[in-house]
Amino acid sequence: MSNYTEKTPSPQKSSFRDTRPNYLYAIVSVSLVLFLLGFCGLVVIYAQRLVTAFKERVNVLIELEESTAPEQVATIKTGIEESVFVKPGTVQLISKEDAARSMAEAFGEDYSKLDMPNPYRDMLSFNVRAAYMASDSLNRIKQAILQEAGVAEVFYQENIVDNIAGNVGRFAYAALVVCLFFILIAIVLIHNTVRLALYANRFIIKNMQLVGASWEFISRPYLQRAILHGLLSGVIAIGVLLLLVFWAQKDLPELKSLQDIYSFALLFSILIVLGILINTLSTYFVVRKYLKMRVDDLY
Repeated sequence: MSNYTEKTPSPQKSSFRDTRPNYLYAIVSVSLVLFLLGFCGLVVIYAQRLVTAFKERVNVLIELEESTAPEQVATIKTGIEESVFVKPGTVQLISKEDAARSMAEAFGEDYSKLDMPNPYRDMLSFNVRAAYMASDSLNRIKQAILQEAGVAEVFYQENIVDNIAGNVGRFAYAALVVCLFFILIAIVLIHNTVRLALYANRFIIKNMQLVGASWEFISRPYLQRAILHGLLSGVIAIGVLLLLVFWAQKDLPELKSLQDIYSFALLFSILIVLGILINTLSTYFVVRKYLKMRVDDLY
């Protein structure tokens, strides 16, 4: 008789290995989904800041009358600087000599050499805050400025204002649709990931029920673990997003001027809340599903 004895795996150990859920896979999967959702949010934030920057670069020109005294020009300039609709630091006085020199550099028309009178007037230039960059708001601003003594005319590029307003509206709808689409995908993927992770524990859940444990007692440890894993997934997704932002700013330093700390904090908070909420709700429904199933249906 051979002394060789074939070793077979212990049923207890094999059963233990089979009932361990793959939580690492679940955490990585949820982190990936949250990262994609957060990336969509970053695109929306940067796009919104970029649109705001474009809005606040539109120049409004105030043409002054020839007879306007320097003291009156200074008064008008101070009044414009103190207005709530003006972007701080953008008000500047452009003399008619500076205007003629700029036009000569741009188009090669030097009126002084042609012995012609300077056709330009002294002007004030400023930029409007993004919140007032709408056709009706700019029209009210224009009418209010025209009431000032010494003001001849007010100019701004109306077609640019209308184009910006139209593009912002279209972008807002597109961003809303994309965000809702990503949230729907996140819910489905996270739910399926949690279901697969708990599939290995379905017999343990059912056995605890059969020995008299209440549904709340059985669900509590799984829900606590779901909250922890949702928090961990959110932190991982945020960490990867921050690395992506820093890497992008290294190659594109202009992005630093478009940063919005408040929007970033709000986005990251939403990611953590979504990770915890979707993970916990999915775990709750999956556990309840196994509790309602018959033993024969678990196989």
